[in-house]
Amino acid sequence: MATEQIGDYEISYTGVHVPESDGWAAWVEIYGPSPNPMHRQPVFPSQQVAVETSFGTEQEAEQAARKIAVDMVEQRHRPTPA
Repeated sequence: MATEQIGDYEISYTGVHVPESDGWAAWVEIYGPSPNPMHRQPVFPSQQVAVETSFGTEQEAEQAARKIAVDMVEQRHRPTPA
C-alpha cells in the first residue's frame, strides 16, 4: 500500500486483486490531522472506491485510487460557497 502526505492528510492507496476474477479493485484510506503525533485520526476508513470499475492491472487500480484520494482531500479544503 502506497502512502503519501498531502498537507495535513495522509493517504494510503492500493490495488487489490479481486478473488475469482482477472480484475483489480482500487482501495483508499485517509487519515486527518491529530493533536497527538503518535495517533492517526482516520477520516475515511479503508474501503474500495470506484466500485463499478474492474481494473486490468494493479498499477491501474493504484493510480485510480490515488487520484480519488487526492480529489477527496482537495474537496475537503475547498471553501463552501456563501
